[in-house]
Amino acid sequence: MKFSIVITTYNRLTLLRRAIDSALAQTMPCEVIVVDDGSSDGTEVYVQQRHKELLDRGDTRLIYHRNSPKLGHSGAVNRGVALATGDWVKLVDDDDYLAPKCLEEMAKAISGRPEAVICSCRAIQVDRNEKEVSRSRQVGKGTLVYIPQDEIHYAMLLELLPFGTPVQVAFSRLAFHKSGGWDAKFDTNYDDIDSWIRIAQFGDAVFINKCLAYRTVWDGSFNSKFTLENRLETNLIIKEEIYACISDKYRHTLPNLSDIKSSTILHWGFVALKKMEVFIAIKIWLKTEFLIGGSRLFLKRLFYRNSLDRLLQDSQINTSFLVTRKNKKAT
Repeated sequence: MKFSIVITTYNRLTLLRRAIDSALAQTMPCEVIVVDDGSSDGTEVYVQQRHKELLDRGDTRLIYHRNSPKLGHSGAVNRGVALATGDWVKLVDDDDYLAPKCLEEMAKAISGRPEAVICSCRAIQVDRNEKEVSRSRQVGKGTLVYIPQDEIHYAMLLELLPFGTPVQVAFSRLAFHKSGGWDAKFDTNYDDIDSWIRIAQFGDAVFINKCLAYRTVWDGSFNSKFTLENRLETNLIIKEEIYACISDKYRHTLPNLSDIKSSTILHWGFVALKKMEVFIAIKIWLKTEFLIGGSRLFLKRLFYRNSLDRLLQDSQINTSFLVTRKNKKAT
């Protein structure tokens, strides 16, 4: 099994150095492709020099590509995957970085699972000084969770399966191409989640309950330029996309799409309130009719978030892939 790491970058040389270092420090050999979307901060000179130094030592792992013209984040990802030769691709945004054993752990998790097309792990959120801020949540129980294809989208819809940001996810290069690649209309605003939804139509998923990646949380992140209202509108589109992909096996247990949208709007209103943006919270809440079903769904998310079994039982989803108890029946 061969991995390719694709690092997309634009005018973030200081942070890019760290991302490249973490890719080259992987305990599992891989190629590292840096896709520069037209930087003007010395990125090209730095990466080309780094490439030459490695080449002089017989190390051909680092590949540099410069986009001309600028393609945007989604376009840069597509170009990087097109250049990749690995069976699996690991994305890394330039402000994020990997734990040394990230690829090794993912390769072990995927091994023996020929139907797997997507693999994710937990991440540590850090500030610009690499100080830990938080950790993404665990999925199910145990170190390794295997999710059959027909379970994936239902679990995503109920937010029981957070694949996470690019630094957490690796995917089959073949499945990526089948999915059509990243959609530029979502550029830096759910373009990753949109891709996970479509890739997951072609096989199973694996989730590793280990923190193998580091995501930088700062005011220079790509999605920080979007307003909460804009992110909400895109999130509602994503919910519709997931809803349409639900297996027929679960169609009879689906909440109404209107309830899901109502619950999502309530959630984003509280996100605004948490950020002390009271006026924005009110504007968001005015977008919903406060449907009883949506309110009930929102309360489940709010109070049961740390009680996975309870939420799974209430949603009637088949829990066999997420819990250690065998033959657990959905209620």
